Amino acid sequence: MAPPGLIHSSLGHSETGESPQHLGSGDIMSGEESASPSAIQISRIMRPDDANIAGNVHGGTILKMIEEAGAIISTRHCNSQKGETCVAALARVERTDFLSPMCIGEVAHVSAEITYTSKHSVEVQVTVMSENILTGARRVTNKAALWYVPLSLKNVDKVLEVPPLSYTRKEQEEEGRKRYEAQKLERMETKWKNGDVMQPSINPEPYTVSYSQSTLIHLVGPSDCTLHGFVHGGVTMKLMDEVAGIVAARHCKTNIVTASVDAINFHDKIRKGCVITISGRMTFTSNKSMEIEVLVDADPVALHSQGRYRAASAFVTYVSLSKEGKTLPVPQLLVETEEEKKRFEEGKGRYLQMKAKRQAQIDATPQQQ
Repeated sequence: MAPPGLIHSSLGHSETGESPQHLGSGDIMSGEESASPSAIQISRIMRPDDANIAGNVHGGTILKMIEEAGAIISTRHCNSQKGETCVAALARVERTDFLSPMCIGEVAHVSAEITYTSKHSVEVQVTVMSENILTGARRVTNKAALWYVPLSLKNVDKVLEVPPLSYTRKEQEEEGRKRYEAQKLERMETKWKNGDVMQPSINPEPYTVSYSQSTLIHLVGPSDCTLHGFVHGGVTMKLMDEVAGIVAARHCKTNIVTASVDAINFHDKIRKGCVITISGRMTFTSNKSMEIEVLVDADPVALHSQGRYRAASAFVTYVSLSKEGKTLPVPQLLVETEEEKKRFEEGKGRYLQMKAKRQAQIDATPQQQ
């Protein structure tokens, strides 16, 4: 068994204008590192406790491994030059598509590579492949992009400068700068939702928003945190996926799997001893998919000087599967209030936008003769 991955903490104010979430450490069973200092690969076999009752690996498990790989490589890069020692803190995860379900007994190979650096941030591109160790067959299951900022070990509120990355082509730097500016703008647009709160409902009707709405309350303990007392980003993402899965299962009452995760924004740090409330609600359904909004609120019960605050937010898309693994129709969501109707239309807009983007990618792909 390979040694545990690098332990890292997080939080401070990044140049995105938000405070990033704290990072996770790599519980790596096996791994291999690329010869390139800006690339890394970690591997682990999927166990029964990584999956649901149907044997499909939880999306949160994959997200946690993705975050671990990104944290290791970005922390190494940020300490590659002489200067103040720092740790890489997760600030944002871009949209992540789950291209194919992973099952118990398969090996997950997570490859991460640094693709862009700004003055105070690092972009890491991650690809996940599953391997059937009996047949040797491999397939790509996930692709993701993550943004990290380097925080001083002496003062976790201090953001340090990132060593510049050497690009093989000038176009790579320009393309990376465009991605950086785009994600920075999108993070700013999520600020207005930070005051939104999910309220419970008494005796809700089936297929309504209130019927499947779910909440998980978790006391942050030492095992959730870095040595600096801040929650690992991967822990937060795993809990968010669990709540979204409960919402989807309550709505469909079938086996469900994560199809994609929209951009996850980490707004503020979560310290050891906080009580976190992870809330999920259905916002939109198409014929074969459902979008769930997940909000994470932290309550520092031991600190009377600080009240409850929004720590993270995201949209997660699930699909319903039959026992044979075939996609099933999703019961349509019944919206009742004006606010629910507004969220439904916003979700529909995101769904149509992504559908058009996928079609454009298909149209741009050269057809084999």
